[in-house]
Amino acid sequence: MGNSLGLIETIGLSGAVAAVDQMLKSANVELVGEYIYSGSGLITVMVQGEIGAVRAAIEAGEQAAGKLTTIKSVHVIPRPHSDTERVFLAKKEESN
Repeated sequence: MGNSLGLIETIGLSGAVAAVDQMLKSANVELVGEYIYSGSGLITVMVQGEIGAVRAAIEAGEQAAGKLTTIKSVHVIPRPHSDTERVFLAKKEESN
């Protein structure tokens, strides 16, 4: 779809769900896998797409999640290295 990656990390699932819903509604992006639970209630969700769409989606998702919960971090990677995906796939396997 595109070569940019956007991440939002929240405390709690409800904020993460709100972020995903708004990101997918507001821009031409697609969800990357499932959410990542990293303990202490931290949930990370990721989208990918063209850089402008990812930035718009992350901004919209941050606003939506911020109404429900605490946002721990937000980040956009314009051109992630091809091995970057291995980092969050490994984390997902650890949490299962």
